[in-house]
Amino acid sequence: MVYSMGEVIGDGLIKLPFVDAVRRTYPEARISWCAAKGETVYAGPLKGVVAGLIDEVLTTPPTGADLIDFLHGRPFGGRRFDLVIDTQDNLRRSLFAKRAAARFISAAGDFRLSDARPPKDDPDRWPAAVTDRLAKLLSLGPSPAAPFAGVTLADPRAAAAAEALLPPGPTYVGLAPGAGGQSKRWPLENYLALASAQLRAGRTPVFFFGPDEAEDAARARAMLPGALFPEQERVDAFQDVRGPLLVIALARRLAAAVANDAGPGHMFAAADAPLASLHGFRRKAAKFKPAASRLELLVAEDYGEGMAAIPVAEVEAALDRLIRPNTETD
Repeated sequence: MVYSMGEVIGDGLIKLPFVDAVRRTYPEARISWCAAKGETVYAGPLKGVVAGLIDEVLTTPPTGADLIDFLHGRPFGGRRFDLVIDTQDNLRRSLFAKRAAARFISAAGDFRLSDARPPKDDPDRWPAAVTDRLAKLLSLGPSPAAPFAGVTLADPRAAAAAEALLPPGPTYVGLAPGAGGQSKRWPLENYLALASAQLRAGRTPVFFFGPDEAEDAARARAMLPGALFPEQERVDAFQDVRGPLLVIALARRLAAAVANDAGPGHMFAAADAPLASLHGFRRKAAKFKPAASRLELLVAEDYGEGMAAIPVAEVEAALDRLIRPNTETD
């Protein structure tokens, strides 16, 4: 069992490479995901993405989320687990989860309750990045931890839809200009300039816009007739394949991608697409960096003030390094 308090969409996307790595580390196990506070996107918008990775989602008390749960003598309704990986850090709740575990892994209280812990002198004992912390917990289990890699999608229609929308041949470069807040967005004009540069280089820009970004999508479409917008105006035979499932499948077909610190970037990372990730501040970039195995982090704070401070030339150079990793670029 993986023990968490629950996941909203941002948390769920960040954790996807961990979910996949747990399955690859324990391929024969029955994997339960406990959303102790009762809600997780793994039972909702991301259910199709984690199909085959998570066998069941537990949300029914007693789960340790509330003090009253401790009056129950049988945590999780009497369930027992060979291994519990505790991803939250509340000691009281960790004590509750530990009662159901034959082997317990947890960083709560500086690993005080954990049956395995990293050495005190380990310089990377508890990393800054959320994804690295999850990888650390997985590494403390009884089996050698699988590395984070592209999430395995169980639905074959996802790959078929992606191939229909992005057929073999071109070098596709993904661009996701959106973000939850304007302060987290690299200017759309910069994305359009970057897309123009990719067209001149013989690559095909592929734009990813959310449902609330129709105006930006229309502007990009008008300015860049050579770009692709695979989520809009679809005529393929897989219309039911949508949302994060489709984006992750499409991202598998990208040579590289650029995204702000937002959901699309973590979807690209879930597909393990080479990624240039644009952030405002170093501290947040260190904590919320995507889990792509080939990653270029560009932080606005290193260049000036605000996301517009990141130069287009720097992002273009990062893309070149990701697409041609063995070629020196100016």
